[in-house]
Amino acid sequence: MKGINKEELEKKLNLVIEKLMNLGGPEDEKELEEGGEKIGFFRRDFGIREWDWPQGVGLYGLLKIMKEKKNQEYRDFLYQWFKDNIRQGLPSKNINTTTPLLTLAELNEDFKDPEFETLCLKWADWLMNCLPRTKEGGFQHVTSANGDRQGVRLNENEMWIDTLFMTVLFLNRMGQKYRRQDWIDESIHQVLMHIKYLCDRRTGLFYHGWTFNEKNNFGGVFWCRGNSWFTLGILDYIDMFEGSMNAGLKTFVVDTYKAQTEKLKELQDPKTGLWHTVLTDPDSYVETSGTAAIAAGILKGIRYGILDDSYLPCAQKAIQGILNNIDEDGTVLQVSGGTGMGANEDHYKNILIAPMAYGQSLTILALAEALNS
Repeated sequence: MKGINKEELEKKLNLVIEKLMNLGGPEDEKELEEGGEKIGFFRRDFGIREWDWPQGVGLYGLLKIMKEKKNQEYRDFLYQWFKDNIRQGLPSKNINTTTPLLTLAELNEDFKDPEFETLCLKWADWLMNCLPRTKEGGFQHVTSANGDRQGVRLNENEMWIDTLFMTVLFLNRMGQKYRRQDWIDESIHQVLMHIKYLCDRRTGLFYHGWTFNEKNNFGGVFWCRGNSWFTLGILDYIDMFEGSMNAGLKTFVVDTYKAQTEKLKELQDPKTGLWHTVLTDPDSYVETSGTAAIAAGILKGIRYGILDDSYLPCAQKAIQGILNNIDEDGTVLQVSGGTGMGANEDHYKNILIAPMAYGQSLTILALAEALNS
């Protein structure tokens, strides 16, 4: 990538991967715990060992780099991670705990492990038949209860943008793998539902959520990482069809992606190259995990010819900004914690900053794209 030192990219990428595989909790965990949920403290979110969405996103980044580098160490790590978690017992089924299965479904194409296959098939069936739905059949954003692995938080009649990455990608992957048109069709339905209710026509950006109970977008906030789930995830979603996606549907989805990235380019912080955690509020802190997913999504869009070369300076600034936020030991800095639905911008601005598995993973995906561009 023009203007970026390739040796530095490779070195920092390897450090970030190593840190991900050994990630523990933050040093100031006790202090953070005092802030509780209002600042995004969820003990299960820290480290790489728990089965939930932060770790699931972490595994996804490791899987992608494993396949690119054909690295046996990463392959063994992923296999053992799943075996250990299954042996210990899995948490409740919900939107967020589905996330690790996106990696497992693809990883098992190598291992063909019956235990892995059964788990993926049963979970996909559960999504189709048991997951609570909103009005119009949207996937209700059910999450893990704080402090209770078997409990859930229902978030009744709510759709969140996170669901597309955490659950819909997996359902589509399974549909494509097993030629289950009903699973593929449901994944399409969910993508269109989330665009319908979360995408703002004036800006092209995505709101964090929608409630059918109140018929609004909660605080109407354009949250950085929430938007990044679409920027990155929607191209991976299209990839899964391997050219078989309906042309009209693909045009609609790609146009939505292009409208979003056009606005994102405009909102990038000129000083740091990162995006603010509230995209439209320059007084909110800049945030690395969302920036990394946006950068990876933009670079992939350029590589595919969906975006033109006018986006290259934007991507270059973002990659440099990410590199500037990688510590000597590979820790990705300036990453916001788990973020529940907020009624106003202050909610997002007050979320804690700590090393997280998804911060490591999304950085891996961004740096890998930069090396390939």
